[in-house]
Order: sequence, then structure tokens, then C-alpha cells
Amino acid sequence: MSTTKAGNIKKGSYILYKDLPHYVIKTQFVSPGKGSAFTRVKMRDMRNGSTLEFNFKSHDNIEELDVETKEMQFLYLDGGDVVFMDPRTYEQMTVPGHILDDKVQMLTSEIKVYLTVYDEKVIGVVLPPKVRMVVADAQDAISGDRQTAGKKPVTMESGLIVQAPLFIHTGDTLLIDTETADYVSRVND
Repeated sequence: MSTTKAGNIKKGSYILYKDLPHYVIKTQFVSPGKGSAFTRVKMRDMRNGSTLEFNFKSHDNIEELDVETKEMQFLYLDGGDVVFMDPRTYEQMTVPGHILDDKVQMLTSEIKVYLTVYDEKVIGVVLPPKVRMVVADAQDAISGDRQTAGKKPVTMESGLIVQAPLFIHTGDTLLIDTETADYVSRVND
């Protein structure tokens, strides 16, 4: 662990707040006309996924966490947990599903992710920016339907429902943005 001034906190870092690990989502330095400057930090509690904002005075000392990153491969879902494997050592790790939140539906067979480990516990999972998924069910578009403006809901292999163009069919492989769960493009193999 290292100590830094609140004014130096960066997006993407891990800090200790009230003795609990938090991931910094967003920072904003504020220098009001009166009073001292402060840094507004939006952060996610790594235990339960809740987000909060807090204003740190610029001269406050903040504990930055030393985290380890491990490349792992998705194996399977086990109830509410997710099981990953280290592709080099074959060591398996079970991660509580709430750490991934709604990103669990982005997991496909053999996808590689990065687990963030602090104090020998997984506190975060980073997925690749885009993932390839197969369409499990795509209904035919209804002619004359202008309400959906050229899009229709399709169900992916993991159960994720995505709005995709009308020309998408069952069995197509799509590229999905893991941050927004939006359709990016169709993949032609």
C-alpha cells in the first residue's frame, strides 16, 4: 500500500476508504472561489458493488492499494458464483457473481479476463472491450414496423438480449461491447 494526496487520485485506481477497497470510477478537481480545493471522487465498493461519491480535501492522505492482476479463462457458472482457470497453471478460482454484476451475461466459453486481486481476494474482473457471441434466437422482423427504427431484440447464447439490426439471424456471430452491452457488428468468419 502507498499513500498519495487526494488531488493525485486517478480514475481506474484502487483506494482504501473506511478500511474497505474501492475502485475509482471518476474524479473531478474542484477549486471554489472561497474555501479550499477538493477532489470529488465517484467510487465503487468492491465488496458489494454499490457506488458513492465523496469529497476529499486536496491535502488529505489516501491509501492507494497495491493490487495484483491475473489473466484467467472463464470456465463455468456455479450457482451465483463464476469459476475461472489460470491457463498456465490450471489453478481454478471461484468469484462471487456480484463482483461481475450484469457482466456475467458477457461471459462466453474460453473468454480471457483479468481478475484484480487484493489481499488474496478477487475484488474486480476486467473483460475485453468487445466479445464475440452467437445469436441463439432472432425473430424475423415485422414489415412496416417503424417503432424500432431498424432494430430488433435478439437473444445471445448467454441469455443476454441485445438490440441488433433487422438483418441479423439465429446462428450469426456478433461483436458485443462489454461496457454497454450494445451490438457493434456482425462477424463474418
